[in-house]
Formats: sequence, C-alpha cells, structure tokens
Amino acid sequence: MRIKRLYIFLLKTFLPLFIMTFGICLFIILMQFLWKYIDDMVGKGIELSVLAEMLSYAALSLVPMALPLSVLLASLMTFGSLGEQFELLAMKAAGISLFRIMKPLIVVLCFVAVGAFYFQNNIIPPSQVKMWTLLYSMRQKSPELDIPEKTFSSEVEGYNIYVETKESDGLLRNLMIYDHSEGFNKARVIVADSGRLKMATNKLYLILSMYSGEAFENLNSQKSRERNVKSNEPVPYRKETFKTKEILIKFDANFNRVDESLMQNRYIGKDLADLRRSIDSMTLSLDSAKEMNATLLYNQSYKKTLNEYRHFPVASEPAGETAEELPDFDEIYRSKAAGARLALLTRAKSAFENMKSEYVFKSTLLAAEEKEMRRHHTEMHKKFTLSFACLVFFFIGAPLGAIIRKGGLGMPTVISVFLFIFYYIIDNIGFKMASNGMWTPWEGMWLSSAVLLPLGIFLTYKAVNDSVILNADTYIDGFKKWMGIRISRKIEKKEVIMFQLDNALFRRHTAELKQLCESWLAANRRWIPYLTFWKRGGKDDEAARIAAALEQLVEEGSNSDRNLVLNKLMDFPVINSFRWTNVTGQTGVLIGWFFPVGLPIYLVIVYRRKFLLADIRSICQVCDELMDITDK
Repeated sequence: MRIKRLYIFLLKTFLPLFIMTFGICLFIILMQFLWKYIDDMVGKGIELSVLAEMLSYAALSLVPMALPLSVLLASLMTFGSLGEQFELLAMKAAGISLFRIMKPLIVVLCFVAVGAFYFQNNIIPPSQVKMWTLLYSMRQKSPELDIPEKTFSSEVEGYNIYVETKESDGLLRNLMIYDHSEGFNKARVIVADSGRLKMATNKLYLILSMYSGEAFENLNSQKSRERNVKSNEPVPYRKETFKTKEILIKFDANFNRVDESLMQNRYIGKDLADLRRSIDSMTLSLDSAKEMNATLLYNQSYKKTLNEYRHFPVASEPAGETAEELPDFDEIYRSKAAGARLALLTRAKSAFENMKSEYVFKSTLLAAEEKEMRRHHTEMHKKFTLSFACLVFFFIGAPLGAIIRKGGLGMPTVISVFLFIFYYIIDNIGFKMASNGMWTPWEGMWLSSAVLLPLGIFLTYKAVNDSVILNADTYIDGFKKWMGIRISRKIEKKEVIMFQLDNALFRRHTAELKQLCESWLAANRRWIPYLTFWKRGGKDDEAARIAAALEQLVEEGSNSDRNLVLNKLMDFPVINSFRWTNVTGQTGVLIGWFFPVGLPIYLVIVYRRKFLLADIRSICQVCDELMDITDK
C-alpha cells in the first residue's frame, strides 16, 4: 500500500523539526547537568577522553527528560506553521479532518513511545551505572596541585604550605611548611629560602626540593611531653640547618575508576525484570523481618507472661485457687522495702530503654529497606511514564499549534517551556510523595500524566471543532458583552444596491423606534425591584423588541447611497443587555429567595442596566438626527 502524498508531506515537515528540537533540548539539559557537576570534573587533570565518555553517558541518561519536551515543541511548531501558512485550512477545506491529518504522526509517535520504553529499559540502566560510577571516581580524585601565593595551602593532606612568590620557571620563594602528617604532637616546621615541587613519574608522590633553610622537630612522644610539662622540664627538639633537602610526600594524582558493581546492584542499574525480582525478594524479606520483630516483641512483653500464668498455674498455688486468679502486683510492690522498690523501678526503666533503643534501630533499618523498595517501584513505573508522556505531549502540542497558528521558535518555544516546567513540577511532586511513602508509587509516578491527559483531550476537542480559545478578541468581546459595554458598529457603503431606500418608510420606522425607546424609558425611570427582577426570570422583553427593531432599521438604512445616513447609522449602539439570565420565572423566584447567589447577580445587573439606559437614550437622540437628515 502506497503512502499518500499528504502523509509524506506531514512526515517531511515533522521529522526534521523533531530531530532538531530533540538535539537542542538534549544540549540545553546536558549543559545544565554540566554546570551542576562542573566542580567535580574541572581542575583535576582528567583526560579529555574521560570527560567525553562522561558526557556521552550523561546524554544517554538525560534522554527521558529531553524526549517529551522535543515532542511537544516539534508538534506545536509543525501544526503552528501549517496553520500560519493556511495549509491546515486548505486541508480542512478539502474535507480532511484534523484526526486524519494527525494520523501519520500518531503512528510515528507510537513507534517513538515503544522505542522510548525499550531505551528506558535496556539502555538507560547501564548508561546510568557508568555515568554515576565515573562521576564518583572523579569526585574521589585529588585536584591538581596548584599552591597559591601568600597564603597557607592545605591541598596536600598532612601539610600546610606557604609560598611568598612563584617564579615563571617554577621556583618557589620563601617557603614555610608545617608537617603534621604524623600528628600534631610530632609536627615539623621547615623554613627555606627557595624550593621546587614536582610530581613523581608514577604520580603517587610529590618531590619537594628545598634550598638554604632550617627544620625544627619535637623529639618527645605525647606521654613524655605530659611528664615534662608536669615536672617543668624542657621539651627536647631538633634543629636542622641545610643547604639542600628533599621530602617525599604521598600524593595520589592518578585517576582510578571505581568498580561498577557498586552501582549495578542499585535500582538505577536494573531493567524491568530485575526490578520485579528485587521487589519480590525485598517484600518477602520485609514481611519476614516484621513478623520476626512482632514475635520477639510479644515474647518480651508482659502480655505473654500473663497469658502463660493463666494457663500454667504456679506450683505453690493452693489447691482451691483457680488458674484465672492473678496476683496483685501493686500489693507485692508496696510490700517491698524502699531500696527494693527503687531497684525494681531502675531495672524496669533500664529494660524499657534498652528495648526502645533496640526497636528504634530495627525500625530505622526497616524504614531504609522500605524506602529502597519504593525507589524500585518508582523506577519500574518510570519506564512506562516516559512513553505515555510522549503521546500526551503530542496530543497537547498538535492541537495547540492548530489553534494558535504560529510557527517558528517564538510563541511555540514559550508555550512549550511553560508546559514542560508545569509537567516537571507536577512530576517531581508525585515522585517526592511516592519516595517518602505518602502516596503509593503508582499514584505519584502517574500524577503528571493524569494531570496533563485531560488537557490534551480538551485541546484536541477544541482543535477538532475549530475553537478560538486562545484568541484574545474573543475574551475581550465576551467581557464587554457581559459587562454591558457598547461595541462600535461598522457599516460600509455598498457598491451595488439591490433595493433602494424609501425615505418616507425609513422615517416612519425611525419614528416608531424612537417611540418604543421613549415608552421603555418612561416605564423604567426607577431601578427594577429585586423580586420583580427575579419574577421575570431576568428577562426584559421590551428591550428585546427595541434591539430587534434597531437591527432591522440599521439593515434597512444600510441600502442608502448617502454617506451622511451611513455615518449616522454607525452612531447607533449595539444593545446586548436585554437578557440578563436564562431561567424561568419560578426558578428565578427560588434563586431570589433561597439562594444567596441571587443578591450578587442582582447587584451586577443593576450595574449593567446603567449601560442599557444610556444606550436607549442614545438611540432616541440618533433617531432625531437621522430623521432630520432624511428630511433634507
């Protein structure tokens, strides 16, 4: 079956944009990752090949974040560009529905969703293991040694080094070294006129060569030093004067990779099957541990002792006494001496504190295991949410682009970033709730999809029905209409007039309209009472007749070939406030009497009624001027 040309055109339009936006989004997110961990990578002498390897693994790990955003942005740009260039309008005019236009892209996105699941399940775990292993190895590596001038540097463990100045050839001037590598009680102080510092060939040691200096060192151990201090004896030390002296300092500057097995056993290094096996084993382990703790706690409790006493009576118990009778512990306690009471209370308190500490420690271990199991659950659900998020974002971006009809990187980028930030915040809220155990894992991980799915359905429905929900004029006109604000009337002169205007008949209709307005003004000089308003159901039939007569008069006068008549017709206001509500009289009475919402609606209508009074007075004035014009 051959692919239709329309589908090929849509694919050629969407796929390049999708590839481009995916690359841009991945690059931006990768830069954010780089700035976050740049302190762990820079300044440690790490080779460029290792840094490139690290960034490649990071790029693979960040694909789940960049893919939904690129789908949203590409679909919004594609359909926005089609709408801006009227290509979407031409397709709809040819009888092609929006769903049919989206059909090839839906098929492509289904393949993308399947590929995203495969990528999340098979590629992400090993890449994350390698990325975090490399990052941990970089954190463990010592930074490159760069001793600053005129300040003490402690970059070398066990040494504080002070350098006055550094020459261009690497010669260090006025050295002062505090060597406390063997403890502060055996510290050495070395002062030298100059020196040089270089790395050993195996990068495991630093070689410090010093010239023309002195060294001072204590010779006493800590115990001998304390004895000398108590007996006021001087502490022996050694002073050394040298012309040339070399010190070998242990300093590992090699980059050593950490074993990846440390990360492979974590949830980040497991696929779906491994996660399920781990969850089953952890569930079994937790259940057995909880049952064991409960049994142990019961065996150590007084309840078990009392139950055993009920079923197994003491041997010294009188023959007539039943096994159900228990001794009075309070009476036994009061019969003891004061010292014995204190000993009993002390033993009881000590036993209670020991038991409390033991079970607090056990509960901490169980909480850590439960948190680890929840992280396994969240990681398992995350492998599915990525694929579903791609589909949801497509059904948000495509209809939204068809509605706003704006292509390029301007408006689509702003809307995409806003929606993705909203998605990211909701997703993180759900993740935190699931990780902390406040929600079940599936509730937290599917929260963002559950929030955005209704938005996608709503936007798709509006786009299919050619809605103008993002047109500002629609909301402005609706607000003006609801508030009773007059809308300017526009009338243009007709090039061809089919029916010439009868001036006499037109004046008579104008006079009738003026009479209707004057009658309405005479009957509505005062505010309409609250109960009367609700008995009418919020309707004003007389104002409705005036509005209908006005529109008929304007339609009749628009056939005139005189500019004065046409200009005066534009002075007529547009009456749109004669129907305040759409309820019956009985319903209106119930609202007015029993519902507190009746008073606020009435107050709003009273405010809007002022515009209607001004409009009808304006109609009377324009009618007089219009009759004067037609008389001439």
